[in-house]
Amino acid sequence: MRKTLHHHLLLLLLKVSVLEFLISVSASSTTPYSQPSPSPVYTSMASFSPGIQMGRGQEHKLDAHKKLLISLIVTSASLGLILLCCLCFWVCRSKKSPKTTKNSGGESGISLSKKGFVQSFDYKTLEKATGGFKEGNLVGRGGFGYVYKASLSNNTLSAVKKIENVSQEAKREFQNEVNFLSKIHHPNIISLLGYGSEISSSFIVYELMQNGSLDSQLHGPSRGSALTWHMRMKIALDTARAVEYLHERCRPPIIHRDLKSSNILLDSSFNAKISDFGLAVMVGAQGKNNIKLSGTLGYVAPEYLLDGKLTDKSDVYAFGVVLLELLLGRRPVEKLSSVQCQSLVTWAMPQLTDRSKLPKIVDPVIKDTMDHKHLYQVAAVAVLCVQPEPSYRPLITDVLHSLVPLVPVELGGTLRLTPPSS
Repeated sequence: MRKTLHHHLLLLLLKVSVLEFLISVSASSTTPYSQPSPSPVYTSMASFSPGIQMGRGQEHKLDAHKKLLISLIVTSASLGLILLCCLCFWVCRSKKSPKTTKNSGGESGISLSKKGFVQSFDYKTLEKATGGFKEGNLVGRGGFGYVYKASLSNNTLSAVKKIENVSQEAKREFQNEVNFLSKIHHPNIISLLGYGSEISSSFIVYELMQNGSLDSQLHGPSRGSALTWHMRMKIALDTARAVEYLHERCRPPIIHRDLKSSNILLDSSFNAKISDFGLAVMVGAQGKNNIKLSGTLGYVAPEYLLDGKLTDKSDVYAFGVVLLELLLGRRPVEKLSSVQCQSLVTWAMPQLTDRSKLPKIVDPVIKDTMDHKHLYQVAAVAVLCVQPEPSYRPLITDVLHSLVPLVPVELGGTLRLTPPSS
């Protein structure tokens, strides 16, 4: 492309030079003011010496042509220099210009592919939609901010995550989440409606999930009373579908890296969708220097915590912890005293494989409401998922196939096809 551009410029320069030359020659031969009028003395001498007149005229013509040639060379060189400078400026500008989108407020946006374009909201729109970010609309808290219930101009109910830009890490997670959610689409992954960015805060707008998070349902005031056995198995299946989509359908595969009950959201029908992709990474990128150890205590796989080894099996481990929460109704880490904590995995493992002890540690809300054969099957899946050695853990696809028969068809217990990958 650059060679073609150079050829065009040289051709243009040649055309301009020729044009200038023709104009100059034409002007010197036709315009009465192009040559000085002969003096009376010179005229009178010419009448007596015609040979002298011819010689002086020839000399004058040669001087004029020399001046014209010099003028043409200077003009052409100047024009060429100007065009060369313009070309260099254009090349430098095209190299340095960042590929960014701009939001409506004029602030620099985030890099998105054409497939990943999402709507941007200005601060005033989101402030009005959330009632001025009032406490009455607060529906959740995150690591870097709060989540508010909002009503957009078309009466669409949504959730707005307000992220305080207090650190580079917060900004990085904001950009990471919008980048991922703008490109991946699945019934069991939260839908992104838009984003906004100000100097001090950033905003992510999601679809509203009326029943909050799995964490609030299990460990909040209701203590899981709204979640029957079949409902819990449906939530586990929905979550497995989302993770299977990330691991098996996306190219390159995606590791969520922060799968936990507070990032599993429930809509009005208790359909589960995973959220919060701030720590997600593509397989192949986890070895880069900008990927540091992150996650939530109790859900982090031991090989990642101790050796920094991150694979898709790290998500499988976290899924196993979520499955234990659904089964036992306990938090992943419980505080025994001011200086001592207990891991759910460590506490439960010896009892999960003992058929006489297992029914006694099940969440009282669902105790004796399920077929014990199914109970043992779910416990076996959970035990495999939280194995210390990652190679012993199953693929999420195997987990998905194990859970399908435990969910009634009317609640989604079928191997339905997932949408095409992003």
